[in-house]
Amino acid sequence: MTHQRLGVCYYPEHWPESRWREDAELMKGIGLSFVRIGEFAWSRLEPSEGAYDFAWLARAVDTLDHAGLKIVLGTPTATPPKWLVDKMPDMAALDADGRPRKFGSRRHYCFSHEGYAQECDRIVERLARTFGAHPAIAAWQTDNEYGCHDTVLSYSQSALRAFRKWCAAKYRSIETLNTAWGNVFWSMEYRSFDEIELPNLTVTEANPSHLMDFQRFSSDQVIAFNRRQTEIIRRHARDATILHNFMGSFVDFDHYALSDDLDVAAWDSYPLGFLERSSHNNDFKLRYMRVGDPDFQAFHHDLYRACGRGRWQVMEQQPGPVNWAPWNPAPAEGAVRLWTFEAFAAGAQTVSYFRWRQAPFAQEQMHEGLLLPYAEPNEGYHAVARVSQELAALDARVERARAPVALIFDYESAWAWRIEPQGQDFSYFDLVLFIYRGLRRAGLSVDVIPATATAIAERALIIAPALFAPSQEFTEALAKSGATILLGPRAGSKTADFQIPANLPPGVLQSLIDIRVRRVESLRPGARVPVSESGAFVRWREFLIVGENVERELTSDDGEIALARCGNVFYLSGWPDEELLKSVLRRIFQAAGIPTLDLSEDIRVRDNGAIRYIFNYGAETTDISALIGEETLLLGERLLEPCGVAAFRRRD
Repeated sequence: MTHQRLGVCYYPEHWPESRWREDAELMKGIGLSFVRIGEFAWSRLEPSEGAYDFAWLARAVDTLDHAGLKIVLGTPTATPPKWLVDKMPDMAALDADGRPRKFGSRRHYCFSHEGYAQECDRIVERLARTFGAHPAIAAWQTDNEYGCHDTVLSYSQSALRAFRKWCAAKYRSIETLNTAWGNVFWSMEYRSFDEIELPNLTVTEANPSHLMDFQRFSSDQVIAFNRRQTEIIRRHARDATILHNFMGSFVDFDHYALSDDLDVAAWDSYPLGFLERSSHNNDFKLRYMRVGDPDFQAFHHDLYRACGRGRWQVMEQQPGPVNWAPWNPAPAEGAVRLWTFEAFAAGAQTVSYFRWRQAPFAQEQMHEGLLLPYAEPNEGYHAVARVSQELAALDARVERARAPVALIFDYESAWAWRIEPQGQDFSYFDLVLFIYRGLRRAGLSVDVIPATATAIAERALIIAPALFAPSQEFTEALAKSGATILLGPRAGSKTADFQIPANLPPGVLQSLIDIRVRRVESLRPGARVPVSESGAFVRWREFLIVGENVERELTSDDGEIALARCGNVFYLSGWPDEELLKSVLRRIFQAAGIPTLDLSEDIRVRDNGAIRYIFNYGAETTDISALIGEETLLLGERLLEPCGVAAFRRRD
């Protein structure tokens, strides 16, 4: 077990060198342990081609080291300098309309451009050779927020050439590709791989199989780009910890696959910005305007814990108003502390804040830091100092155990239902998060996992909504798991080639429950299909044909099956509203023998080993005595204030 620590993101190149020592001492003084630097500094590290200047970075590293701080050193490849763009202007990605993503901000490169990848190899090699053995470098961060600003998909000539090679390697013959994609439809058949185009600028929608393979290819390009950097770093820093900072509600590449080349998964948590960008209605956004969605951050903690195989952290935690959302309110008093403890309760090794000092210039000058632009402490500074003191008293350690409840999140499924939503508001991410919210409201700690045999082992309950094309191997693992299983809607509704299964959906999952989906419908906003016991279907519902051994657990008012059951396997045939979800989950919990809690709307609970944390996301003080019993609180009060955190050690 390791102690949980605090960190901050710092940009020494933004400030006079005479200030660095004072900043480092202040950081250490409020209990920070880690500092991330360097991830946007290419123009200062190499002002012109081949003219390296690492001396300033070495002095910054030594200054932070002298103060007793450990360093996460970022590779600067998210911000190639102007001289490099001028050298190879075709390194820019092209958007879906064929326009170049130009110099003037960041992430202005195409993952498929080999010339740019070689330039990245060169700067990373030089950095790793120079700093790989430095004792203060505790970890390396590759690039920064892969795919941010919609930069995974590129429609450049480099991407076209690479995609053709990718297709040739996958399918071997053009006839096999034509069959897999169903190209006989609309006379889309190719005679060779050299005829394949990218799926943009088509007259109407592109072939979904083509789109899916282009998404898979694009994901693979990000993974390969990252792997080049990790291999270089490991050559020069053999024992280094390598991580990348992922984002919230971002699904454009497979984070599980990319994380196979990392030691730690990190992500950037901005609760208020994410809330403003979410699909929640205005009432929800007003209710949680200053504290954020009670379940959004928690979901990502669980997701990225799976990516990191238990080792994960928050690399950027919002400390105040941000600059990039439609509206940017200030956090409620106590919210920064709440977010920090929510992450630690989920097993984070480190929570790091973005950023140390607010920049008075350029694109992020309205993004608040722990210090004001003129270097005086801001609200976030004092919040972090308090958390540091409480962590020390709590002696918090990483103690996450495998949860009995697992919720599957699958990146291919996210791509599939974005490609073919069938209903304008069908969002795979929203559906999974909605079910996750129901699990959290029942007081459960949840593991979000990939659809693999190893991930589902030793579970009491496995939930797999809208799983695009489960493999035969995974289906067999589900059958052998002994767990209670909840499938649907849309689970198994396509093959890996994005075609309807020959025996109808749910395809291979029919070996678990003898049903067939004969028809589906998407429901416009406001439409409801009532279900007999309680609640209704919204957005989506399916019409089932069931075998003799399948029970009708719930039925819609028009006589169709809403929840089917065969032994320990359940199938939900639509998108439930909140009332129906509660009803379905009650049945599932009972079948799985999982005890739950009766929580009020704004209270959430999380277990970290023997310590149980309780969080109040509401605006009212709440009595949580019933959740504590006779235990002694290590943190907080029985009357839990807004944004309050309580913790106690469970005897069981």
